[in-house]
Amino acid sequence: MTASLDPWGRSSGPADTGDHAGVLGRVVRVDRGECDVMTAAGRVRVLSDSQRAQDEIAPVTGDWVMVGEEDGLGDVVTHVFDRTTQVSRRDPAERDLEQVLAANVQSVAVVHGLDRPLPPGRLERLLVLAHNSGAEPLVILTKTDAALDDDTEAIVRSVARDIPVLTTSTVDPGGLDQLRGRLAPSETLALIGASGVGKSSLVNALVGEELLEIGDVRESDAKGRHTTTARELIPLNDDAGLILDTPGIRAIGLWEAEHALDLVFGDLEELAGACRFGDCVHDTEPGCAIRAAVDDGEVDEHRVDRYRALVEELATQRAREEERERREQKGGGRRGERRGRR
Repeated sequence: MTASLDPWGRSSGPADTGDHAGVLGRVVRVDRGECDVMTAAGRVRVLSDSQRAQDEIAPVTGDWVMVGEEDGLGDVVTHVFDRTTQVSRRDPAERDLEQVLAANVQSVAVVHGLDRPLPPGRLERLLVLAHNSGAEPLVILTKTDAALDDDTEAIVRSVARDIPVLTTSTVDPGGLDQLRGRLAPSETLALIGASGVGKSSLVNALVGEELLEIGDVRESDAKGRHTTTARELIPLNDDAGLILDTPGIRAIGLWEAEHALDLVFGDLEELAGACRFGDCVHDTEPGCAIRAAVDDGEVDEHRVDRYRALVEELATQRAREEERERREQKGGGRRGERRGRR
């Protein structure tokens, strides 16, 4: 059985639903223990936690699922289909667990407001997270009408390298039109970034109405409060695809992102290939090509330090995960119960 388009006509479901009984739908919002699913009959509220779903993967916004009725519980998610892409980070509450923020998106936009500075290290982490999703990464710079200076945009473009950078403002239709042009009717764009950078304002401007609440931003440090409390999938007007708004991200712990790290720091990876030792950590080893580039002024030393820190973080995470798996194999534990946590 081949799934049809969803009721919005904006995105295709799984190519084959197999023998799973129930009604096909896409998760458009997840709350604690419940979620909203868009089906051919409309939007339904269902139970969603992993135990009631009888599935090892808890559904997240963007998932394609099957919905069925269970005695005493009503509508429940009975199956979560394999994801084509997923935006993940290390769970802030559990250092060795993955937290999936969104699924089945075609693009992930790192959003930042030009009314505040952006530390390069934070941007690098967000870009690694975006790359690691398997979707197409891009950067959206908002609030061009309130930009502090020209330095922030220049820094972003230098760090982003080959990643597209769009500049927008809710009062400048030109930038919004450019963004709309990147959203095909069948595609979903996920927005990630800190609170107060303008994600909800951007969604409202694209939709053409005050759909999402906008929070105040403190003048002292340009920081905003969380007005988006759940990840939500929203159809845009004029068949311009779907947009997935997310709450502000404070902690950006990476999860199994070695490949994405290579993409963001490709220039350093290329230099590392010329190091004398294959296990060089680019600190004090003789014959280190990266340190030589720093000494020659070709590479920013602070960027190298951030790169080394991320490499070490991922290596430590991988070692802990492998150790946990060894313990669980001895004790008969179920690794799957840790996957897809909200």
